[in-house]
Amino acid sequence: MSGAGLDDQVVNALIVAPAILGCIYSAVAWNKVSAVELNGHPSLNDPLMGSLSAKEKTEVVALMKKINKTIADGAMSFLTTEYMYMGAYVVVFSGILMFFTGWETTVAFVVGALTSIMCGWIGMSIAVFTNVRTTHEAWAGLDRGFNVAVQGGCVMGFSLVSLGVVCLFVLIKVLQATSPLEGQVLYEAVAGYGLGGSSIALFGRVGGGIYTKAADVGADLSGKNSYGMEEDDYRNPGCIADNVGDNVGDIAGMGADLFGSFAEATCAAMVLAASSPDLMKQGWCAMMYPMLISSVGILVGIFTILVYGMIYKINNADESTVEKALKGILNISTLFMTPVAWWLSKVCLPETFSIGGQDTSAMYCCLSIIMGLWAGLLIGYVTEYYTSSTYLPVREIAETQKQSAATGIIYGLALGYLSCIVPVLALGVTILIAHSLCGMFGIALSALGMLGTMTMALTIDAYGPISDNAGGIAEMAGLPEVVRARTDCLDAAGNTTAAIGKGFAIGSAALVSLALFGAFTVRAKISDVDILDPWVFTGLLFGAMMPYAFAAWTMKSVGMAANDMVVECMRQFKEMFENGNTTDYPDYHKCIQISTDASLREMIKPGLLVILAPLVTGLGFGKNACAGLLSGALVSSVQLAISMSNTGGAWDNSKKYITGGGLGKEFCKGSEAHKNSVTGDTVGDPLKDTSGPALNIVMKLTAILSLVFGSAIADYSNAQGGPFWMKT
Repeated sequence: MSGAGLDDQVVNALIVAPAILGCIYSAVAWNKVSAVELNGHPSLNDPLMGSLSAKEKTEVVALMKKINKTIADGAMSFLTTEYMYMGAYVVVFSGILMFFTGWETTVAFVVGALTSIMCGWIGMSIAVFTNVRTTHEAWAGLDRGFNVAVQGGCVMGFSLVSLGVVCLFVLIKVLQATSPLEGQVLYEAVAGYGLGGSSIALFGRVGGGIYTKAADVGADLSGKNSYGMEEDDYRNPGCIADNVGDNVGDIAGMGADLFGSFAEATCAAMVLAASSPDLMKQGWCAMMYPMLISSVGILVGIFTILVYGMIYKINNADESTVEKALKGILNISTLFMTPVAWWLSKVCLPETFSIGGQDTSAMYCCLSIIMGLWAGLLIGYVTEYYTSSTYLPVREIAETQKQSAATGIIYGLALGYLSCIVPVLALGVTILIAHSLCGMFGIALSALGMLGTMTMALTIDAYGPISDNAGGIAEMAGLPEVVRARTDCLDAAGNTTAAIGKGFAIGSAALVSLALFGAFTVRAKISDVDILDPWVFTGLLFGAMMPYAFAAWTMKSVGMAANDMVVECMRQFKEMFENGNTTDYPDYHKCIQISTDASLREMIKPGLLVILAPLVTGLGFGKNACAGLLSGALVSSVQLAISMSNTGGAWDNSKKYITGGGLGKEFCKGSEAHKNSVTGDTVGDPLKDTSGPALNIVMKLTAILSLVFGSAIADYSNAQGGPFWMKT
């Protein structure tokens, strides 16, 4: 039964207006960060700062600016070099797309890639601009430092989602005006937009992850373990590369990852919606329903930022208020997004309709969105439980590290495996209910529901590396201990929300890849996937193996690059201490170059695995084998990603718990327990920041590639779905 639906002009306004408002709010937030004057707070009357004279303050501020410039130059240098590689890939792959698909898909691919690159550049620019200002404001108070870091995160969150929405909308309008394609075929071509975004995410996640952990592990092994230096001691040659890596991995990498999820989920939902005659008859509002979820979500994000400060006040005397405020941002946005899902479903969709041969309703679609929305929050909080030192699991790891590093590693691995249980149950229940109510369309809507609060997820995710860099700058510039204590508080809260963000990203990637798989089966005309079919089962086994090969290559890459970093740091330490120049600044640029070269060199092999596997399998062995490959990669990746990310996060926070005196003063820095915890943290670094998060791309990119090449894969299959070179 068809409803009236929203007028086409109203739909267009609901897409474009929130995106414009998001860009405006992003500009306002950038202006607020820019308004911070780096002057050393000459009028600040704080007895804690009484040890610094006016001249010393001026010298410290100049040093802060110098350190910040070095970090910014390193980050932009890496990004520029990486984008050159990306540009070459986009040109070559565009030629392949043109041959197998058409100019429409190729244009969509290029637009998606360029949009993702632009968003990454904006995110990196604001992060390296905000970090020194967060340090400066933390000098004056915890609340001031927090507010600046959140405003910097807002620039990333609102600009990425707003640009993603408006570029996709303009792309659809242009293709409608210039291409003869219509209906489902048009939206299948638009899926190239998601492929472009996800391809850039592959470079951002893998290259950025290798960069950041090569620098981190190398700096830790040389500075902390060999010379007992602090986390960001300016004498450590790898400390700047470590701070650069925080931005490369957690800003550009995570931003590209979630942008890819948004683009892919939206494209998958539109392809599935276009396959329904009832939704096509309903008109423009039904076709744009998936995009409206994200566009109106921008308004929810703006409202959340305006409201949260009234509810959650930062108390300079109570550090716990920082973490409460960050989690409050997620809670408020999730709560306000719920009625938005109901309203959009009511005004955009027919009361009842058929899709994929299944009868459903607008309210069933609403329920699918809400299931994904709240499942994302649940997965985030479960991730926090297993990785935060506030709770029992991490504290139990710390207790085992009193005895040896080995027992801590054993317990950490077990914790990671256990942490899969609740997220997988949440995903399973969401998928079961959404699919039962709306088929594959319901799963795509659940993915969009989980991403409905993406502006806020990105805001608090960008907050983390901004605060981490702020602490590094405070340490390297020699600011009073109280400033470092405040930045450590901001960073600790950021670590907690970063863990929540990783759980959120993995959960959404699982739903997105399943939605893309559903869209692939529609395009490739696959009615069912039978694991008794030998081609399906063979593909299933290979797909389940892929995440392990991918993780092995990325972890090995971190180890090799970190070894080069240690050799260079130890060489500089030897010269430094032999010559007695222990107060001079080391050659930071050499270490930055080591990380840059290693990350760009080592990302090629795992990247080729992800890109070529679905194409070779589908075009060479048929659509059934490709369907098996996608199923195996999804099921295997989601478990491995959760366990690796949570194991590494737990080891990291166990170290911080011991360092902070959680086990007692006798187990603080210098004790065997602390050394054991540093070993666990070092082992966990590539798990939580390289291999684990990058498995999101394995899930999504294999699926979107199969969708975009779905027609070609079907053409290269025989009548039974096997390879074309076999008649039966």
